[in-house]
Amino acid sequence: MAAPRVVIVDDHTLLNEAFRRLLEPECEVVGTYDDPHEFLRDVGRLRPDVAVLDISMPRLNGLDAARELRRLLPSTRIIFLTMNEDPDVAAEAFRLGASGYLLKRSAASELPSAVGEVMNQRYYITPLLTRDLVGSFVQPHEARKPIYQLTPRQREVLQLLAEGNSMKQAAAILHVSPRTVAFHKYRMMEHLRVNSTAALVQFAVREGLI
Repeated sequence: MAAPRVVIVDDHTLLNEAFRRLLEPECEVVGTYDDPHEFLRDVGRLRPDVAVLDISMPRLNGLDAARELRRLLPSTRIIFLTMNEDPDVAAEAFRLGASGYLLKRSAASELPSAVGEVMNQRYYITPLLTRDLVGSFVQPHEARKPIYQLTPRQREVLQLLAEGNSMKQAAAILHVSPRTVAFHKYRMMEHLRVNSTAALVQFAVREGLI
């Protein structure tokens, strides 16, 4: 059987190289990226079997990158490798179609095993989160965190604003008009019941978007 083709996407270059070395004995690492947008532009050419994604990345977080990846290449298996230990985030990752979720502090012992599991059509969840994750899956939809009730575009706008971009800069990055960004911003403020950009940024920080 051919070695699985793996792409690693994390905005920390040193971690990308460490994960590459960790996987290369058993996998063909066909790419490492520190920008999820670049990864998504290349993914059709690379056609990886497995994508290993961080969650907190500039401009486009891993959850939204995974949503786009599922649209582009539904057969690619997704493993989230993150510092985020929030079981609600892990539950959302699996709702988006992830096959694995593990923490960076356990990557050395778990990442190769996780790739092997997902390649065999199984799921991998770090034992560090398993107990708490069950409660997140069974909670009613209306009890989910407000961040997951925002649209993907709203989360993109929120992340860009939280990273310090103006509405004009965010519009240029997203290739939309500043008026469209303003529309999303004020819809989010209404939904989250906050009355300033600063409060939106504080919310984004609490939710781990930056």
